[in-house]
Amino acid sequence: MKKEKPVDAVTENDYVIRVLDSPLQVPAADWNALLAAQPGDGSLNPFMRHEYLAAMLESGSATAQTGWTARFVTLSRGTQLVGACPLYLKDHSYGEYVFDHAWANAYHQHGLPYYPKALVAPPFTPVPGPRLLAHDAVTRTLLVKALLAWCAEEGLSSLHLLFASDADVAACEEAGLMLRHNVQFHWTNSAPTLVTSCTALPPEGALRLRPGKAGSAAPVGEDGAPRLGNTRPFRDFDDFLMSLSQEKRKKIRQERRKVLDAGVRFRWSLGKDISAADWDFFYRCYERTYYEHGNAPYLSRDFFQRMQGTMPENWLLFVAERDGRPIATSLIAVSAGGTKAEGQFGSITPSRVAYGRYWGALERVDCLHFEACYYQPLQWCMEHGYQRFEGGAQGEHKMARALLPVKTTSAHWLAHPAFADAVERFLEREGEGMAGYMEELERRNPFRQAEPGGHAPL
Repeated sequence: MKKEKPVDAVTENDYVIRVLDSPLQVPAADWNALLAAQPGDGSLNPFMRHEYLAAMLESGSATAQTGWTARFVTLSRGTQLVGACPLYLKDHSYGEYVFDHAWANAYHQHGLPYYPKALVAPPFTPVPGPRLLAHDAVTRTLLVKALLAWCAEEGLSSLHLLFASDADVAACEEAGLMLRHNVQFHWTNSAPTLVTSCTALPPEGALRLRPGKAGSAAPVGEDGAPRLGNTRPFRDFDDFLMSLSQEKRKKIRQERRKVLDAGVRFRWSLGKDISAADWDFFYRCYERTYYEHGNAPYLSRDFFQRMQGTMPENWLLFVAERDGRPIATSLIAVSAGGTKAEGQFGSITPSRVAYGRYWGALERVDCLHFEACYYQPLQWCMEHGYQRFEGGAQGEHKMARALLPVKTTSAHWLAHPAFADAVERFLEREGEGMAGYMEELERRNPFRQAEPGGHAPL
């Protein structure tokens, strides 16, 4: 493979493989068309859009200076783009949310370099979805093999694909990569039956749990589509509350009452209706949250300026006000596809997904975080026909707000055989622990449980 940039290689099947140093070297229309062709609802995932990845680079948020050196990989056949993925050379492990610091320390203790490593994922974005954009399964597997060959040729320690889709996981397994599982908490707009207690439709890239258990995923057909049976969307927030156990229902009402009694009211804006002043205020809050935790913010103001200009339809902003003054915000990403018309209860599209992303406050109000980041977005999802709300990385406290655990998957390759063997054994033990952890979480299901005789306590 040549060393110039872009790096080109021709496979035996006449695929041309290029390793580029910017997403701007790929036509946006071609990239987004390939994204739209991916299986599952991840095809509408805004975080793999060309505009999102380009903004990361152009805003200075994900660059060589911040430890994210771009090396985008494309596969073409003739003039057609048939495969692509965002690849970054990392000299640290921050902003990934799948933690490998112990692996890096082990390399260091043995006098071996772990960094730079190769990462396939949108920067700072722990959201499951497609990572290997491909025309078909054969091309997706070829893309993985091209990544492995390039990493080996460059002498990199490892390759990591984070929060991968089901199709990506299959391709990685075929190529011999090791799998690692993590847990996120997602809410599904599906009123549960009292027989199965709670249903949750996992996203593309989140493993479906065994159907029929409390907290388990809804059954799926051979085509992968949900079989929701007698379930239905929630009519409103009160309908949602009535599906919870008495303890959880009481707690949420108390938390919402505290915010209301503090004189806080919320308004929301979607897409182009978000004003420049609201974007500015959001960034003040976002920036302050990071500094309060002793860190500089990952994303620059220019990044969000670019989101306002190139992807406005993918952003929903909640603003908390007291005495007419804004005091806090939460920014939610939404998949493309619009919302239902008012009054069309029961009209719901599984591909409509909202993603909890960023929050910040200039004043402290008890329970304001829960209201801004969970209750307001959930209520909005119910009112606008959104099927799922993903709460982001980690956070068992989300279960009390009816966000249920789902498993996410990453795939890993280590060049050093001895370390690869050690990590594989570690992942086996970790996987066993993860299975037990998931069972424990399922027992803490917040929804009402049917008692003997089929009745549920109020």
